[in-house]
Amino acid sequence: MRSKLVLIVALVVLCVSALAVTYPTFDWTAKADEVPAARLMRDFPVDYPETHPLVEGEFDYEHYFTYEEMVYWLQRWAEENPDIVDVYTVGESFLGIPIYQITITNKATGKDTDKPAAFFGGNRHSGEVTSSVVNMLFAWTLISNYGKDAEITALVDKFTYYVRPTENPDGMQQYLTTPYTNRSTVRPMDNDGDGKFDEDPGEDLNGDGFIRQMRIYVGEGKGNYIIDPRDPKGRVMTSVGTGKGDYLVQSEGWDWDGDGRTAEDGPGGLDLHRNYPENWRPQTEATGRGYTQSGAGEYPLSENEMRYMFLWMVTHPNISVVNSQDTSVPMHLRPPSTSKADESMYYTDNAYYLMFDEEGKAQSGYIYAGDVFWTYSNRSRLASGGTLREGSSLFGHGPDYGYGQFGAIWYGDELWGNRYDYIFDYNKDGVVDTWDWLWIQDNIKGMERAYFLDWTPGEHPEYGTVECGGTNPKFWSQNPPAGMYLKLAVEAQHRFNFNVLAKALPELIFKEVNIKANDDGTRTITATAANVGRLPDALKQAWLVKMVRKGTARLTVSGDLRLASGQSASQTIDFFAGELEESPLDRPFTDINAPKWDREKTVSWTVTGTGTATITFSSTRGGVISTTVELK
Repeated sequence: MRSKLVLIVALVVLCVSALAVTYPTFDWTAKADEVPAARLMRDFPVDYPETHPLVEGEFDYEHYFTYEEMVYWLQRWAEENPDIVDVYTVGESFLGIPIYQITITNKATGKDTDKPAAFFGGNRHSGEVTSSVVNMLFAWTLISNYGKDAEITALVDKFTYYVRPTENPDGMQQYLTTPYTNRSTVRPMDNDGDGKFDEDPGEDLNGDGFIRQMRIYVGEGKGNYIIDPRDPKGRVMTSVGTGKGDYLVQSEGWDWDGDGRTAEDGPGGLDLHRNYPENWRPQTEATGRGYTQSGAGEYPLSENEMRYMFLWMVTHPNISVVNSQDTSVPMHLRPPSTSKADESMYYTDNAYYLMFDEEGKAQSGYIYAGDVFWTYSNRSRLASGGTLREGSSLFGHGPDYGYGQFGAIWYGDELWGNRYDYIFDYNKDGVVDTWDWLWIQDNIKGMERAYFLDWTPGEHPEYGTVECGGTNPKFWSQNPPAGMYLKLAVEAQHRFNFNVLAKALPELIFKEVNIKANDDGTRTITATAANVGRLPDALKQAWLVKMVRKGTARLTVSGDLRLASGQSASQTIDFFAGELEESPLDRPFTDINAPKWDREKTVSWTVTGTGTATITFSSTRGGVISTTVELK
């Protein structure tokens, strides 16, 4: 009996071991001696519950993916679906970590580069990890429903989808596995101008895994904050002015460099989203009268992560649509970033953006959609009817590059942000505000860390015992709490990505192929191709900056079939228009010999003899389509 029991236990252990998930590993600390961020990852690891899947080994988008888990899924998808998924690396991060990406398309229907394509990425800002989750959801939706859902199957058969869930592995991993965060790359930077790099990062004094605030009791009438009496648990601190409070409230940590400030020079500090080549500006300039851009980097594309984005784009000009996402507003955010749309965009190109802006709001429920320079700068004023101000420029910005140099539909959407869009007046006080989030935290299971983290003691070298606490800096203010609110935020953005952008690509089809017998014994082959997709196979800007070439129609013959004398096998064709009617070019800027394109193109060849003829239409962004006819 005992031997049978031992055997059963052994079999159970064996089964559990077989089901255990093994994630790939990466050496984040190889540069710990030279890069402070790598040292922090080595010395201060944190295991956040928000990064745990609901069931290990099963996909869900109610938690945040560590880089190891993310790569596990990319590799698993490619292994289990080799006919539609390829996984590969596109380069290395600043810390030398491979940057993973997948391609999703039906390989049996053509090469990925021979099809119209869309690209989805994001999370170049370290802490804006919600965007990586929405990219994982997009990939999973296509892969898990291929062959089951007719619409998704057709999309994957016809188009190519490139997905880079995170553009910044280093920053993402630091954010999700340590108490620390930064703007973007972990490259050391002197943020406070004292000649030192990353020397004052803040400290997790109470060991709860977060760097938030510390409150120091200094006695009645000696501080600037009080504990808000409306919260019986004593979590909310309210500013009442100097000399009127009981507490001082400061950033958690101490002043490492003795400059009177705390946590002002943490790991890194450059901004990857100011490192694109279009309209790049330096961090300082010689005259004191020119434009500068904080966080821009030493020169355009100085940072590995953005250089590999740029190189992917220019080597894959079949991409018509991009969404490289951030947090948090929320907003469907697009070009231009340094001027008004009517000053720097073709009228018809902007018409597509305006159409997608409105469709995006209808899908996601976001209040805001529009350009970076004007709409983003004035978003609250536009919503409230306030006095509008001059636009504000972001230099070296993705959307400016995406339209200005790459000539594509390029969004840099902001997810989450308005935390009150997702909740109600739970406490019945007539207003949706902070107190409703406290109600959620106190009354909904799983939301115990959704807003405030309890004040708990920590030791400070100057103040002695202090209390550390405050709002959750990672999974409330910058990203939604894991669970249902993350799910809601991700689904809202996914509806725009999938229902609008993924389906907007140009699509070339053969509308008609005819063979006509001529009196002299020759025959004429006539073929008409049409674009039935929403977008043209080139925006006017792509034509202007030569990101696309004019298409070709080619006839390839076999057997005894020959082209008649003087006929060329290849013919140049103009670009295919999209679904919007050509609008009058109402500004001098746009009237730069801008051509009018048609939805259909018809070509013909005269041939003699018998055999087969293959007709191929080829377009940079419209892809390649072929059909074969037999002449007997």
